[in-house]
Amino acid sequence: MSNAIFQVPTPINEPVRGYAPGSPERASLQSRLKTMSGEQIELPLVIGGKRISTGDTGPMVMPHAHKHKLGSYHKAKPEHVEQAVEAARRAQPEWASMPWQERVAIFLRAQELLTGPYRDILNGATMLGQSKTCHQAEIDSACELIDFWRYNCSFVEKVYQEQPASSPGMWNRLEHRPLEGFVFAVTPFNFTAIAGNLPTAPAMLGNVVVWKPASSALFSAYYIMEILEKAGLPAGVINLVPGSGGSVGNPAVANPHLAGLHFTGSTDVFNGMWSSIGQNIARYKTYPRIVGETGGKDFVLAHPSAEVDSLVVALLRGSFEYQGQKCSAASRAYIPSNLWPQVKAQLVDLLKTVKVGHVNDFSNFMGAVIDAAAFKRITGYIDLAKESTTYQLVAGGTYDDSEGYFIQPTVFQSNDPKSKLMREEIFGPVLTVYVYPENDFEGALELVDSGTDYALTGAIFSTDRRAIVRATARLSQAAGNFYINDKPTGAVVGQQPFGGARASGTNDKAGSILNLLRWVSPRAIKETFVPPSDYRYPFLG
Repeated sequence: MSNAIFQVPTPINEPVRGYAPGSPERASLQSRLKTMSGEQIELPLVIGGKRISTGDTGPMVMPHAHKHKLGSYHKAKPEHVEQAVEAARRAQPEWASMPWQERVAIFLRAQELLTGPYRDILNGATMLGQSKTCHQAEIDSACELIDFWRYNCSFVEKVYQEQPASSPGMWNRLEHRPLEGFVFAVTPFNFTAIAGNLPTAPAMLGNVVVWKPASSALFSAYYIMEILEKAGLPAGVINLVPGSGGSVGNPAVANPHLAGLHFTGSTDVFNGMWSSIGQNIARYKTYPRIVGETGGKDFVLAHPSAEVDSLVVALLRGSFEYQGQKCSAASRAYIPSNLWPQVKAQLVDLLKTVKVGHVNDFSNFMGAVIDAAAFKRITGYIDLAKESTTYQLVAGGTYDDSEGYFIQPTVFQSNDPKSKLMREEIFGPVLTVYVYPENDFEGALELVDSGTDYALTGAIFSTDRRAIVRATARLSQAAGNFYINDKPTGAVVGQQPFGGARASGTNDKAGSILNLLRWVSPRAIKETFVPPSDYRYPFLG
């Protein structure tokens, strides 16, 4: 065993590649897309390092060409969850006792593999399986996941460095133990980086994990698992168990060895899991840590002094990049009456240039929404708004699922600031605008704060510093990530720790040390060098 004090390499954010016409990265990615589109693969469960086929399979298709099958995946049954828990528990003693620098070295190797030989593979899987454009895939499945694995390794070092003071004659130490049991990681379809971060952040600190990825994002999830195994992750530390909530989620949450839940997904599902944990509380060996990032109804608030050009670009990018399927996507906007005519005209003109279609065509700004259920839900909101006198259609409003689940970027104006489309999460390419009187900025602040149950992200646009200061103070609880003169999406690991409160989650800030602290159970150790030999204190004399 080495007696050196090791330091993790100083992390830097991975540069985003441009994929411009004629660039080598564009040609390389297009070649990989062609290869992957021509293949069909079968994805098993991975439990204790073993590939397991259950015989109960589901299809993997391209959302933008839903008749094109990428392959199939095997679904876990409750007995496979039990096997995964046992595999994790068997792996934990050796994994937890492994020197921390040896654990993080695995993830530093993983990010290097993703930076190089796996970049096109994971980006390609994300594009084909989740209908992301090359840019959206690059900032997600490449750069953000690389950043998570770099920065979290550095955060692990900082966690272990946290030590208490010691008085003369004693030495106080703090031991940062992994949780006693397993962590259940539940990851969403919309970010490959989240799928890679939720199981690995606890694992870096010596925890073991049962990982349930979204069924609509298994193509990329499997390659994440492959990268981790290639990097040297021991069998059983992370176990991949795809399947339904009933078959995987219920038995995992009911297991007495559940020590933590690391979740990103819908508010309703998170509420249900938290409720189940509460009902099972007497069964657990330890109180489970619950960390969740859930829904959003994210806002853009414009002050009458806002610059229109930058505001319009933020609305378009913030609302419609990745088809609005970001928990941080701009979904409601409050525009003053003095700016709305110009904002409306420019936004409509710009949206006419936005192309929607197959992600293999790099001229498309948007792909398809993830699946038929999402298509039905989102278009249901569009149809409701079209039929209601509460809303006016500003742009878009059309959709077609004959080839892929395509929905045109859609903007409605609502004459009611508390209407359904202003309050509820749609999770699709729909922006609803309320036009407020230009002399009632205070009223607009109140509408933003009280207009929805969520509090994830939001933005203020203004050239008046007094208005910025006022909005920042008044909306202090309305968003966990607050942006000034920028769109409310695009948090960068190590720069903007991400998370919100209210119905948007526990605000444990992925991309910062705050999240890592949730996955340790500290033990304080006091050593007295010369213990007393007489029970009598001086006051007894």
